Amino acid sequence: MADSRANVEISFAGTFASSAFAACFAELCTIPLDTAKVRLQLQKKVNIEEGTVAKYRGMLGTIATIAKEEGLMALWKGVIPGLHRQFLYGGLRIGLYEPVKAFFVGSDYAGDVSLFQKILAALITGALAITVANPTDLVKVRLQAESNLLTGLPRHYSGALNAYFSIVKQEGLAALWTGLGPNIARNAIINAAELASYDQVKETILKIPGFTDSVFTHLLAGLGAGFFAVCIGSPVDVVKSRMMGDSIYKSTLDCFIRTLKTEGPLAFYKGFLPNFGRLGIWNVIMFLTLEQAKKFFVTAD
Repeated sequence: MADSRANVEISFAGTFASSAFAACFAELCTIPLDTAKVRLQLQKKVNIEEGTVAKYRGMLGTIATIAKEEGLMALWKGVIPGLHRQFLYGGLRIGLYEPVKAFFVGSDYAGDVSLFQKILAALITGALAITVANPTDLVKVRLQAESNLLTGLPRHYSGALNAYFSIVKQEGLAALWTGLGPNIARNAIINAAELASYDQVKETILKIPGFTDSVFTHLLAGLGAGFFAVCIGSPVDVVKSRMMGDSIYKSTLDCFIRTLKTEGPLAFYKGFLPNFGRLGIWNVIMFLTLEQAKKFFVTAD
């Protein structure tokens, strides 16, 4: 992104490979935060009148509770489908971004691409990529949602592959695309927030005297991308997680209305801090790794 296209050229295969690697590495580093985020989002509003106490409180409290009750490795629950997801989704959404952007402005265009065109390109690539990767996202959420709340209660799935087969066998092949609607909305929006903001912030920074295409520039742009992504994408992220983790909702709209009615608008920003912590760190790691990985695939124009 924001490459000097007159000087270098990276093939789609090279962009896909570097993007997939960077996304998988970032996922591996940050999935404990994602597990905490999912648990907080799936936790229903506490009924004070019944004296119920919330099981999870805050990012660090949730991580500590999971580690204490289920073991440290439970924080990496869902890492295998998470890596499956990032390989497909991360590789496609970033790999397709430049070609789609070039389609809108023309392959020979040498000026700055408008923010609107960047957002449109990222919306399209995010939607296409998650349509392919939705089964991996579903399995990841299902595995993260499992917990040993009741002693002796058997787990639904023994692992990622078992989860894929069990879901298909018990619920049908189409069940792997459960929650596709909110997932497309969530990932298209977050992808636009991440890629377009990273592209725009990096482009803006590089115009400031003294700044170069350096690690520090990538760090600032990555933090900006994570901040915009979580602010814009939290509501659809909560709906997506609840639909995938609980079968009581009839549709995306039903999930949205029931959550709003029973828990209020702030419920859509439940898990905001762990989500920002994860997305901020995730974007920094991913974009820093991506910028370095792309160097292995650069060829002279």
